[in-house]
Amino acid sequence: MSISMTVNSDNKAATMKVIGRFDFSLHNDFRKAYKDISINAGQYVVDLSGTEYLDSSALGMLLLLKEHAESHSSQVKLTGYSDEIKEILTIASFDKIFTLG
Repeated sequence: MSISMTVNSDNKAATMKVIGRFDFSLHNDFRKAYKDISINAGQYVVDLSGTEYLDSSALGMLLLLKEHAESHSSQVKLTGYSDEIKEILTIASFDKIFTLG
C-alpha cells in the first residue's frame, strides 16, 4: 500500500497514485500527499490503476480531496480504475460529483 504524488512543472496539475488497498490505513498518507499542494484553477488526478480494493473510508478521503481542490478552484479526476472499483464509485454516485475517465 502506498501513495505517490507528482506535480507538473507549471503547478496546474497533480497526480496521486494509489497502489494496493485504498482503505483507512492510508488516511494519514493520503492527506499528507495533497495537504501542502495548491493547484490553482487546475486538476488533481487520482490514478487508481494500481488500486486493488477501495472501501467507504477511501470514498470519504476522496471527498476531502475534492473539498481541498475546490478551495483552490480546482477539480478532481479519477482515472485508471478497474470495473469493480468503477461499480463502487457508481453505486456511491461519485460519477455525478467527480470527473471519471
